[in-house]
Amino acid sequence: MIIDLLRHGETELAGGLRGSLDDALTAKGWEQMHAAIAGKGPWDALVSSPLQRCARFAVTLGGQWQLPVQWAPGLQELHFGEWEGRSAADLMLTHEQQLGQFWADPYSYTPPGGEPVSAFALRVQAAVAQLQRAYAGQHVLLVTHGGVMRLLLAQARGLPREQLLQVEVGHGALCRLQVHADGTLREAH
Repeated sequence: MIIDLLRHGETELAGGLRGSLDDALTAKGWEQMHAAIAGKGPWDALVSSPLQRCARFAVTLGGQWQLPVQWAPGLQELHFGEWEGRSAADLMLTHEQQLGQFWADPYSYTPPGGEPVSAFALRVQAAVAQLQRAYAGQHVLLVTHGGVMRLLLAQARGLPREQLLQVEVGHGALCRLQVHADGTLREAH
């Protein structure tokens, strides 16, 4: 299976850790996503996170291409607990040491009330395995989040877990992965 990962664009409450917050795209966010897919495709299937910053774009695209949107709750963003909606600059004032721990190795520190990155990784990997079973041999567009993309790209690149947050994924980024039958991922261009 070939899977193109599309990160949502800029959101109305831009900045900070969005996580499970369900804010909408700005006009610029819509433009970022349209620009990313211009001249790309065609895709055999369209899959999206159910959060509106992904879902609304996916529904619009599905209408244009006459492709049904399949919802993938397992491919939602990491839940940041008490840190949701807060910026790194704000957290530096109140949780400097903990934020440092999280940036150094997100697997070893979980924000208060948040989802452990190890559980997030298992959730995302299970969702990708489900996609592989459903769409083997097909070309899929997945509209998702930065954290999901970082995790899958880090895995495809064979990076150690400490380097997860060093993977750059901007708003409206589009990346391609090959998902093999055994679950291994390879970045494709």
